[in-house]
This record gives sequence, C-alpha cells and structure tokens, in this order.
Amino acid sequence: MIFGKHDFSALAFTINGSTFRYGDFINYLIAFLTVAGAMFFFVVVPVNPLMAHRVQEDPDSKSCPECTSAIPIKARRCPSAPRS
Repeated sequence: MIFGKHDFSALAFTINGSTFRYGDFINYLIAFLTVAGAMFFFVVVPVNPLMAHRVQEDPDSKSCPECTSAIPIKARRCPSAPRS
C-alpha cells in the first residue's frame, strides 16, 4: 500500500525447455519477510521486557558467596561448607 504493488511473477528463465518462475519465489519471499518483520516488531519486541521483568520479580534462590552455587534465599550457610 505504501510503496505500490510490485509483481515479480513474470520473471522466469528457461533451460532445456523447462521454465523456472523465480519471480513467484521473490513475491513469496517478500511477503514472508514482511509478515515476519511485523510479527517480530509488534509481538516479540514488546513481550521481551515484560518477560524480563517477570523473571526479576520473585527470585527463589541466591548465589552462595562461598561456592557460587544456587541456594535458597532463606539459607544461612553453604551446604558445601565443612561442618565444625
């Protein structure tokens, strides 16, 4: 609509009596890339910040300062630490 309708379906070449219509392929490729780009910018881009916010919202674990493994938030000591 913005750029006008370009039709590449008339583009073709012939080899040994066989006609290859590469113009149809170009039309389908442009249509696919247009729809994929619209889906990406109208669905994926807005949802990514929402998902990142959700992940940071409620952590269940933290990094242990002794062994750098994941431990529950309420843990008071490292499970790998030697017992005295």
